[in-house]
Amino acid sequence: MTIRVLVADDQHLMRAGLRGIVDTAADLTVIAEANTGLQAVDLARRERPDVVLMDIRMPDMDGLEATRLITASTDVRVLILTTFDLDDYVYQALRGGASGFLLKDTPPADLLAAIRVIASGDALLAPSITRRLIAEFAARPEPAPPAAGSGTAGSGTAGPDPLASITDRERQVLALVAEGLSNAEIARRLHIAPGTAKTHVGNLLTKLNARDRVHLVIYAYRAMGAPHQGQVPRPGDSS
Repeated sequence: MTIRVLVADDQHLMRAGLRGIVDTAADLTVIAEANTGLQAVDLARRERPDVVLMDIRMPDMDGLEATRLITASTDVRVLILTTFDLDDYVYQALRGGASGFLLKDTPPADLLAAIRVIASGDALLAPSITRRLIAEFAARPEPAPPAAGSGTAGSGTAGPDPLASITDRERQVLALVAEGLSNAEIARRLHIAPGTAKTHVGNLLTKLNARDRVHLVIYAYRAMGAPHQGQVPRPGDSS
């Protein structure tokens, strides 16, 4: 199955370069280009690509607002590409529903891999976006973005603790997701099949009402502080 990509950037040479990189992969294709944020929103809604490669600084509407509008009205996934490695940009991008954040100096092979990761339903941050940033994001007072459907993840609203609904194994998986491990790495760490790891992650997304892995990480930090070494404390445990 071919992954359909929309490129949104106000610089013609950058769009041409990204198109050239994407089109080198047999399983990826650029279906459209946008040179403004408004155009990106319109094209995303009309063409329904699998992934949007979104610049931040664009005329008419910046990429952060465009991302928010796209993810609020479609199931299209957004990968932010920028030259600016700024915490607040990443914070706003994640808050707006982006599934990934990469710098424009990312090697072509890594960009192609990132598009595939985002299209598969996972989330991805540039290596330079460290756990410090996720911890800062999780500490912000606003509620985490809601998943598609009802409810919010980690919103602080009174009610049953969602952690009470997850199993001990899912707690371990949540902690490893918070460490940034992939499904394959989680499987190796816990000595389980990759498919089983994927199932556990899917269960966590459903039970915690999180949109993707990034928001599972945010949930883990908000609910329990920074988990480590696969150990997630139960509610009420001292840590």
